[in-house]
Amino acid sequence: MKAKIKEILFKGVEEIIEKESLLKKLKSGKKLRIKHGIDPTGPKIHLGRASVLWKLRAFQNLGHQIVLIIGDFTAQIGDASDKTAMRRPLSDKEIKENMEDYIGQINKILNVKKVELHYNSKWLNKLTMHDLLSLAMKFTAQQMIQRRNFKERWDEGKPIGVHELLYPLFQGYDSVMVKADIEIGGTDQLFNLKVGREIQKMFNQSPQDIITFKMLLGLDGEKMSTTRGNVINITDKPNDIYGKIMSMKDGLIGDYFELTTPLPLEEIEKIKKELKNKEVNPRDLKAKLARTIVNLYYNEKTAEEAEREFNRIFKEKKLPSEILVFKTKKKIYPLLDLLFDSKLVSSKSEAKRIVLQGGVKINEKVEKDWRKKVEIKKGMVIQIGKRKFLKIG
Repeated sequence: MKAKIKEILFKGVEEIIEKESLLKKLKSGKKLRIKHGIDPTGPKIHLGRASVLWKLRAFQNLGHQIVLIIGDFTAQIGDASDKTAMRRPLSDKEIKENMEDYIGQINKILNVKKVELHYNSKWLNKLTMHDLLSLAMKFTAQQMIQRRNFKERWDEGKPIGVHELLYPLFQGYDSVMVKADIEIGGTDQLFNLKVGREIQKMFNQSPQDIITFKMLLGLDGEKMSTTRGNVINITDKPNDIYGKIMSMKDGLIGDYFELTTPLPLEEIEKIKKELKNKEVNPRDLKAKLARTIVNLYYNEKTAEEAEREFNRIFKEKKLPSEILVFKTKKKIYPLLDLLFDSKLVSSKSEAKRIVLQGGVKINEKVEKDWRKKVEIKKGMVIQIGKRKFLKIG
């Protein structure tokens, strides 16, 4: 039990508030209520979000009650904790579409049948103006504005919406409604989690302890962002997960082992030490990491198949076992139109950018002329980047 508690308190953890209180609770044998909230601002859960869900799984394995809040109300605002600009408000329709497969994805990690699941619109829609004023009067504008990202936006003259200032109050009120003993979230969430403690005191509840986690960077070493294309989603195809891991920057290997795999701390510290002392080839560690993650969300056989397919393409320089086939009756096809119509790219502007960067090959020959009119021949192979292939049928 001590070893499991140590893993919970140290693996991937950035900060704990209050540590002594948390330790006492964990050693008491009491079944604790562990709260975590997810706003469905997008339809897919990436590895960064999943790392927190795996921590919840560790608590669940110890017999504690996981209280998961789907922020269908707060998603209308969007948490501003790590944002350098105001979010675009989401419509009810977008929120519902994003939530469609959320529980299925979460079930890949947690035993959802044992999770206490709530949608915060259930109580936040019922808040009166009097209720909201009562919450707001306990905090100052200075407290809200002095948050790092708000301060930066203020100094740069970027707008800060009043609705954004209310977000921490709503998240804190969630803690009251579920009587949370502990709340966990990313390190960017710390301010919101602290607000939850203060609001619980207003309602004569014991303040929740807090665990925050290290932020997982995207594959390129920048902030993880779907729009940047540097994320790995837990629903991505096995070959895509494997290939993306193999493309990541070497400096991220240690953090990815710590935040995205079930490997014990002792083994992860050994990996970090070997990397630092250059005792191991980073490529071999990436392969191990890729196998581990594919196995985690699929199975061992699928992980082995993904590795064989990757080696087939990048070591043996062969074409993939399965290639998307695009059929057309055209004899001549403008290159940008061909890339877009075959769905290799999401827009013609993206196609042009990739062509100019030398990222397009036709029958293994790099094509840099975005104005080119391609002479269509059956069986010709078009490649974008390292992992996207298309055969003309």
